Amino acid sequence: MRIARFSRGDGVAYGIVEGEDETALVIAELHGHPFGVDPGGVRLTGRTYPLAEVRLLAPVLPSKVIGVLSAADEPVLFLKPSTAVTGPADVIRYPVKLAERVGFSGELAVVIGRLCRQVPRERADEVVFGYTCANDVTAAGLDVTRAKGFDTFCPLGPWMETGALPADIGITTTVNGAPRTSSRLTWNVPALISVVSEVMTLLPGDVLLTGSPADGGLLSVGDEVAVTIDGIGTLTSKVVMSD
Repeated sequence: MRIARFSRGDGVAYGIVEGEDETALVIAELHGHPFGVDPGGVRLTGRTYPLAEVRLLAPVLPSKVIGVLSAADEPVLFLKPSTAVTGPADVIRYPVKLAERVGFSGELAVVIGRLCRQVPRERADEVVFGYTCANDVTAAGLDVTRAKGFDTFCPLGPWMETGALPADIGITTTVNGAPRTSSRLTWNVPALISVVSEVMTLLPGDVLLTGSPADGGLLSVGDEVAVTIDGIGTLTSKVVMSD
């Protein structure tokens, strides 16, 4: 099931994205938000809209985003602030006054579905709501917090896939339509959830970035970067100059 967060007019809602033809998708609006509800128990309002007539937003507004710098047995973790999150219809703002080089990293994002702590690996699937595409944007030459924490440096989307993903999925990133990186999933998701939840309580909507074995590339103002993940979809962002 594909669940998106969207706006139409002045309203913001969640909905289920339906259809097989990617050019004619529709979104069926949900009552409230889907967290804390079994995906099979979500309630529809009865209103549907062509996907082309709504604006897709970041699929979640997490309290925190946790990423991985290293896929070693003891991974190096980092945090991105919630203000770094942006959606598939939004831009990446290049902070030209503070950073000379800005890079991308297309990654799988795991969305947590319930409050949890100290989750055993064998029960990690119980706390996962779904998966989405992410771009871990980073400014080179700065400390980790500043390098990864600029506003708009965590695009997410276009929606969350709540179904089980294959154990081995492909992640491809293009810039201006040209392939730049192609890789397979770096981290074992249950292991990552277990490691992170030993340190901090995870809340519904929190996001874990799973890393990428492929080196990312650099971005320039005007570039269009797209992250495609098997079984989910494509997240596209335009790079603009920051004010």
